[in-house]
Order: sequence, then C-alpha cells, then structure tokens
Amino acid sequence: MSAATLEAVAAPIRIVSRQAAPASASVAPLMTHCSTCHLRDLCLPCGMTGSDVERLDSLMFSRRKVKAAQTLYREGDRFQFIYAVRSGTFKSSLTLSDGREQVGGFYMAGELMGLDGVANGAHASSTTALEDTEVCAIPFAHFAEVAAGNPGMQHVVTRLMSREIVREHSLMVLLGSMNAEERLAAFLLNLSQRMKARGYSASEFHLRMSRAEIGSYLGMTLETVSRTFSAFQQQRLLEVDKRHIRITDLDGLTRAFETRVH
Repeated sequence: MSAATLEAVAAPIRIVSRQAAPASASVAPLMTHCSTCHLRDLCLPCGMTGSDVERLDSLMFSRRKVKAAQTLYREGDRFQFIYAVRSGTFKSSLTLSDGREQVGGFYMAGELMGLDGVANGAHASSTTALEDTEVCAIPFAHFAEVAAGNPGMQHVVTRLMSREIVREHSLMVLLGSMNAEERLAAFLLNLSQRMKARGYSASEFHLRMSRAEIGSYLGMTLETVSRTFSAFQQQRLLEVDKRHIRITDLDGLTRAFETRVH
C-alpha cells in the first residue's frame, strides 16, 4: 500500500444536511470565502485555479458550530449540504442490525463530509462531533449548478468521488489482510501524516477518539487495541498517556505497518 493509499484509509470525504443538524447547533449567517481560508490547500479549492476559486466564493457558505457529542446528520437524513470541517474532529458511523455502532471514518480540519448522500439523496451514515467543532455548510444543489459546464470544478467533484472509492478499497485491504499491530500502526501513521499536513507535530498528538472507537474502525476489540498499544510501548515505538500519543520511533512504526504490505 502506497503512502497515498495509506492517507486515503482514514482521510475520507462526506456531506451534511442543515435539516439533520440538532436545533442547538449554532449557525453563523456570514459568508466564508474559500479564496481566503487558511485551509484552502487541504479542502475543496485544492488544485483549483483562481477563477474556479472565485466561483466557489459565490456559493455563500454558512458556518455552523457543532458541540462535542452532537450529531451533524444521521442515517436516512435528506441530503442537502456538503460539510467542510474548519476545526475539530468528527466520526462517521453506521448502526448495525444488533444495535452496535460501526465506525467508518474520522475527519479533521480541511476534510469533507457527506458525499454518501449524493447517490440516493439521503445519508448512508451518521456523523458526530468528537469535540467542539466548526464546519462550513455548502449547499450541494448550488455547488452542482455552479460546477455545470465548468471542467475545472467538475474535475474537483470527480476527484472527491474517486477519493472516497480509494478510501473504501483501502479500508477493505486494511481489515482483510493485516494483523492487529499492522492495523494500529497504519492508523497512527495516517494520523501522523494528516497532522503534519496541517502544520502540527507528526510525532506527538492527542487522540480525539476513544479506544473503543478505534477498535470499531479497525475491526478490533477494545482489549486488542489496548494490548497492541501496550506492545508498541514495550517495543519503544510509542509513549502513551491515556489519549496522548508520542511516536518515539517513526521508522520502527513504519516497519510494523510495512511487514505484510510489501
């Protein structure tokens, strides 16, 4: 699995509905300009030319604050918006037939949520804030209208869809061919890459998700996740203090991931 594929494993894309958000979610009636946003190199405008970014500015995005543990949209909610994360962390999840939660991905600043609603007009998953967050709500109908007849913006839509397909395929590889240590190493390396891309430390960060949520995402039990973290500490690859992670041997952690990848 290449570095680009590794990034896709836990760096997904998804979308949201204003109707689906809790009434307590705070909506700021102001325009957010992609052209001046500090996340433009990570988010929707990435790779766009100046004229295309100007077209995005015409969409008049609204900002919404979502508090920790609030659900932005739920399975089955009508699809209306794409949501770009401005700050904080989200998780996407499905409710299984026996009532258990299956985590499908984690999203951080500069990533998009909600593309699961494009196909059928309704969201196929739920998205919940893991901490106090802020998002840009992008009306998808208006976005599609602006993109119509514009090759540059149509390419962006194609890229986003392709990225989701790659992410789903990479997750299947992760769950189907790797042992517990390889899965957790891949997950931590992915977080490391994403933190570095946002100007933060690649070796020291705080996990916003619980061990149980990591286990659900990686197809591991809570006990296996905890045992694997302990094994990495014993191998002096990591230092762990509850949710605070410090990678002490990045090369060693990479080798743990690459054991069966190459």
